[in-house]
Amino acid sequence: MRIFGRLLACLVVFTSLLAAAPASAADEVAPLPDDFLWGVSSSGFQSEGSNPDSNWLRYSQNKEHVGNAVDFRNRYAEDIALAADMGVEVYRFGIEWARVEPVPGEWDEAELAYYDDVVQHVLDAGMTPMITLNHWVHPGWVADQGGWKSDETLRDFTAYTERIVDRYADTGAMWVTFNEATLYVYHEIDNKAATWFDAPWIFDRLAKAHNAAYDLIHAANPDAMVTSNLAFIPLSPWLFDAAFIDRIAGKLDFVGIDYYMGLSLDNLTAARAITGELADAQPDGIYYALRYYGDKFPDLPLYIVENGMATHDNAERPDGLSRAEFIEDHVYWIQRAVEDGIDVIGYNYWSITDNYEWGSYTPRFGLYTVDVLNDPDLERKPTDGVGAYTDVISGGGVPGDYEPVVRQSICSLIAPPLSCLVPAA
Repeated sequence: MRIFGRLLACLVVFTSLLAAAPASAADEVAPLPDDFLWGVSSSGFQSEGSNPDSNWLRYSQNKEHVGNAVDFRNRYAEDIALAADMGVEVYRFGIEWARVEPVPGEWDEAELAYYDDVVQHVLDAGMTPMITLNHWVHPGWVADQGGWKSDETLRDFTAYTERIVDRYADTGAMWVTFNEATLYVYHEIDNKAATWFDAPWIFDRLAKAHNAAYDLIHAANPDAMVTSNLAFIPLSPWLFDAAFIDRIAGKLDFVGIDYYMGLSLDNLTAARAITGELADAQPDGIYYALRYYGDKFPDLPLYIVENGMATHDNAERPDGLSRAEFIEDHVYWIQRAVEDGIDVIGYNYWSITDNYEWGSYTPRFGLYTVDVLNDPDLERKPTDGVGAYTDVISGGGVPGDYEPVVRQSICSLIAPPLSCLVPAA
């Protein structure tokens, strides 16, 4: 204990000296390659509205009701056009299994035609569809058979996947099989649809479902790019990797990463998230997350599938950061990562509009804000993030002399010990 105390004291003194030192001026940052992909993300249940029976429609009855959300179901042409106006190249959206297969084995052709039109609008706007097969939501009849606790669900999901893949294989779509599988399972447990005892078997079925989907997609289009995006959790990413991403590592064409918050000795505010408060942004953490997965999967490109900043009903954040500053700072660190040889091929901002954040409309992530609870017209109002993202896309990143608003962290705990001991130069 005495040795540990001395080491801790030395570390405190060391970090105090670093904190007192002025931030060093970085060399100019280079623009991203011309083939770097700029995108926006969304999901079906969170934005479509008029949702059919599903696990999450049932959960929402005990939370803030989802209602018509931002009505993407009827306003998708508008939202896709807004993305195209910014110069976006990839439009991520989800297909709702509950919508297209409302009862077992019966396919709703009208709802499939709706998704046909969504895909066509994305293509007509010159963008690539990024299609999510499962964004935490499954049909009510799947919930009734035990959800992913049941082997029947693995069989049924594979049949659903085959139907969707056959329909869109020739569109050049990128594919996300499961959105944030570890959080998917956590929310099933939190909503009392499963227990912690069930988790290992659920993850096993999800991994088998991903692998089957991967094979189906590649049989239909050998050139397709497939992933299952992971929720990046700082401090011990390896622990969460073991639950799912490590099980499917042999059937990934790129590593999809969702990065929202960091952790460091001078920024421990990630703990606020447990109580629903907003953590202070740590943009340089995205660099360390990318470096961690670049080292772990050296043969696979990386793609930031989600990165976004929440406000509470558009109120000023505790850290004072604007959405424009948030985007610019994170893109700066992606440029630094690419300069350091990390193979990053794309970035999606979450999300194109505000939406239903799994129980509440209070968190606002949208480039376009929508006041679902008070505006019956659901007007899409641009935030300062729209202009910033438009400029970032057109410029291939931030300007070479850009100086981040949020200073580099002291002893990053994104993926310790390397993220602390070997900081970005």
